[in-house]
Amino acid sequence: MAVAMIPVCLPPREVSRPSVPLPKNACDSHAHVFGPANRFPYADDRSYTPPDAPLEKYLDMLDTIGFARGVLVQGSAHGRDNSAMLDALGRQRGRLRGVAVADADVAPAVLREWNALGVRGLRFNHFFRDGQLHYRGGVPLAAAEKLAPVMAELGWHLQLWIDVKDLPQAIPVLKALRLPVVIDHMGRTDARAGTGTEGFQSLLRAVGDGWCWAKLSGAHRLSLGAPDYPDAQPFHEALVKANPERLVWGGDWPHPRVEGEMPDAGHLLELFQAWTPDRAAQQRILVTNPAALYGFPN
Repeated sequence: MAVAMIPVCLPPREVSRPSVPLPKNACDSHAHVFGPANRFPYADDRSYTPPDAPLEKYLDMLDTIGFARGVLVQGSAHGRDNSAMLDALGRQRGRLRGVAVADADVAPAVLREWNALGVRGLRFNHFFRDGQLHYRGGVPLAAAEKLAPVMAELGWHLQLWIDVKDLPQAIPVLKALRLPVVIDHMGRTDARAGTGTEGFQSLLRAVGDGWCWAKLSGAHRLSLGAPDYPDAQPFHEALVKANPERLVWGGDWPHPRVEGEMPDAGHLLELFQAWTPDRAAQQRILVTNPAALYGFPN
């Protein structure tokens, strides 16, 4: 039987510097480090091969855009081996926080060690295409039940990679875990479906009720309308209207497995500024909220 080729991702674009400076202690709440592969190999069973995007390149991106703080999310290309991310956290203890991936049987002592390095949550994969999990290397939501007690002890949240069409059925499971929940990429819907779907409306209610957070990220994953993604703007604006106190922003650098044109993380930040004209809301989403969610000092 033929072995399917693993697609190779394009490298990120050179990042532009936004014309409007960011507030003090602004945080990019969603990015990844990958490799270098000769030190941190990619998982054999992976859905894509990213370009090496090590800590040094990531810090250059943060500095160019003007972020004082950043949150690294374990990417599925490294599977359940969080070594690249944990190494980055250990080298930038004051500046960075992390969201890791862990199997249900990981020892609580290991999670406590990660907490000391700056991990503040675990990511679970509930993103389906054609009835199958779309990304190999993630941990399914079912594992969260066993991990929830130590997550609660550490004050961690559950980050969920999900298409909001599947959120209504997942909400009872999420609420039963009694953990803060963070939904990736505005619910990773298709912008052509519009904001009125049952799934996206369920996300708006969850954010509005305050038990759930959402990342204002991934406009380039909802929409193929590069570079300004106008059909993603209504989703962003609806979430801000629902509850700006439960939102954070992330650029998703280096944009692994992107469909369509490679975005510029600096321009994505400018879109956030344009779509969130209220300066108080910008301050909350870029500074106050991530400080609370990820445990940065005030």
